[in-house]
Amino acid sequence: MRDILSDLDLGDDKMSDPVHQAQTGLKKPLPKRFYTTASAMPAAGPGFVVALDGKPVRTPSRKELAVPQQDLAEAVANEWAAQQEFINPALMPLTRMVNTAIDGVSTAREAVFEEILRFGGSDLLCYRADAPESLVQRESELWDPYLDWAAQQGARLTLAEGVMHVEQPPEAIRALATLLRRNGSDLQLTALHTITTLTGSLVLALALAEGETSTEDAWGAAHVDEDFNISQWGEDHEAAERRAKRRLEFEAAVMILDAHRA
Repeated sequence: MRDILSDLDLGDDKMSDPVHQAQTGLKKPLPKRFYTTASAMPAAGPGFVVALDGKPVRTPSRKELAVPQQDLAEAVANEWAAQQEFINPALMPLTRMVNTAIDGVSTAREAVFEEILRFGGSDLLCYRADAPESLVQRESELWDPYLDWAAQQGARLTLAEGVMHVEQPPEAIRALATLLRRNGSDLQLTALHTITTLTGSLVLALALAEGETSTEDAWGAAHVDEDFNISQWGEDHEAAERRAKRRLEFEAAVMILDAHRA
């Protein structure tokens, strides 16, 4: 899925650097903060728009940065309000996801749907370690309840040891597709795409969308193997930083799902 979020529309105060434009592959300079206040206000149509100094923020395609729920709009506005001297999109996961939903997913909904559904054919929770026994037990303890829930929805998935691919029953994939259709708005699909990409599990993503698990429990289930390795060998600083960034994205995506269920 195209990442539209790297091109935030920052109004007339966008920074321009001719030398940088000629040097491909270099990171764009962060634009300076050009506004005083960020807030949520009713949109011209349905929903709520994010506004900077009372002026609606627009996506790269010039659409208003609007969402259906006031609480979600306020959360996006808080990302803008939290920016300091420079505007750093890396610290604005909600804004980036809303941009993607409006400018990208809205015009390619079925393609995104199919991309998310493909995770059901190779769901993380189906691929189990064969050793050591402590890891085998931990995976079973944290993953089996999610697979039991999926089975209750008609998606009885097949387990495998190791990384050898196992074909999932067509009826199970159809059942996952039905659950996914129930959460098929542009914003929900954007959030689900983020979660499945971060975790490798469509089952976990759908359990979050359906309110069957918490953010903390789903995050822990997605990192059973990683946490086991950390317990054995420790965690280096760079890996911890990468995980913290992934967690921010994960929590933002869950916030979107929660807002749609409220």
